[in-house]
Amino acid sequence: MHNILDKLFNFLYPVFRHWGMSRNFASYISLAFNIVLMLALAYAIYYVAKFVLVTLMAVFAQKTKTKFDDYLIHNKTTKYTAYLIPFFFIYKAVPIILDKYEYWESVFGKIVGVYIVLISLWITRTIFNALKDYLKQKPEYSDKPIDSFIQVIMIVLWIFGIAMIISTLFGVKKGELLTVLGTLSAIIILIFRDTILGFVSSVQVAINDMVRIGDWITMDKFGADGDVIEINLTTVKVRNFDNTITTIPTYALSSDSFQNWRGMQKSDGRRIKRHILIKSSSIRFLYPEDLEQMKKVQLITSYIETRQVEIEKYNASNGVDKTLALNGRNMTNLGLFRKYIIQYLVTHPGLNKDMHIMCRQLQSTAHGVPLEIYAFSSDKRWANYEYIMSDIFDHVMASVQYFDLEIFELPSKIGNTE
Repeated sequence: MHNILDKLFNFLYPVFRHWGMSRNFASYISLAFNIVLMLALAYAIYYVAKFVLVTLMAVFAQKTKTKFDDYLIHNKTTKYTAYLIPFFFIYKAVPIILDKYEYWESVFGKIVGVYIVLISLWITRTIFNALKDYLKQKPEYSDKPIDSFIQVIMIVLWIFGIAMIISTLFGVKKGELLTVLGTLSAIIILIFRDTILGFVSSVQVAINDMVRIGDWITMDKFGADGDVIEINLTTVKVRNFDNTITTIPTYALSSDSFQNWRGMQKSDGRRIKRHILIKSSSIRFLYPEDLEQMKKVQLITSYIETRQVEIEKYNASNGVDKTLALNGRNMTNLGLFRKYIIQYLVTHPGLNKDMHIMCRQLQSTAHGVPLEIYAFSSDKRWANYEYIMSDIFDHVMASVQYFDLEIFELPSKIGNTE
């Protein structure tokens, strides 16, 4: 090509000389002509590359079964590749065209070289983005922190890319440049502290399967209570149930405590664990006339009859003096109420009968005796779960009075006490 350009100049020089141009000026005109010709050829190459890579590849992608090439088209990988091809032509043509102009050859060569590095990195980024989109639509990868790994790879590539750009611009050997970067590692670690911590945490999250995309997590420190929608190198995004977005540093997942509800969602039921406070002064023994009245409660009728026979038999065999209710064995209104709640829970259609169902008495407090219900709703959806739990406690609180019990409440202040 160099010989062709020389012959072209020698052919045109008599014309330039006829116009009164010096040989140096004529050489500049010839150089400008050669540059314009090179750019015209580069544009033609770009046009052909664009037609082949963008137009034909789009048609080809529609006919293939795999979706990966569709994601390549969507992320404009072919478009940026079409930009790269003509610059390779220019990169090879510049030393030939500017052979006699070392300064301009160096300047244009460096500019084109830097552009090739940048566009190559950008093409690599679009390929990884296409890979990310392709993997996320597969069920086995949809909940993995793919963004984190791709970001780490791109950071490494950008470091090498910047090293190549500096080497190209200033003529520094790549080995010497990497040695300098090694001595500046402390500063690099300080700059990329969150990135490094995020990468380590991303690996821990992935290996230990701590969080997946789609998990419902609760993290009070950051006000997060909702579904994980994105996990990348530095942040985890959570869409709260009020549709706000909370951003959590990725490394906080391994350094701080959080609650993941995935186990509950995969289980056969969602736990109900709530108590009411019974006023301790309302707890008492039941007399025979009380028991006769309680037998009208159908859920515990048979229990009262069976239990009453057992207690009377025990007291009679041990000669217990029942003129005082404290003597011997007795039933209490709280104990009978607990039995009633258990029977009610067992017959409730919203609870999973194959899981624990309990009504237990907790440690007494200054506010009364806590009576806790421990069960699992068969419907784990939030709204339905809340409805089932509210339905149970509506009934429990309304039932208290039938057992001559009282729920503890702080006395209200009426008027001014001054």
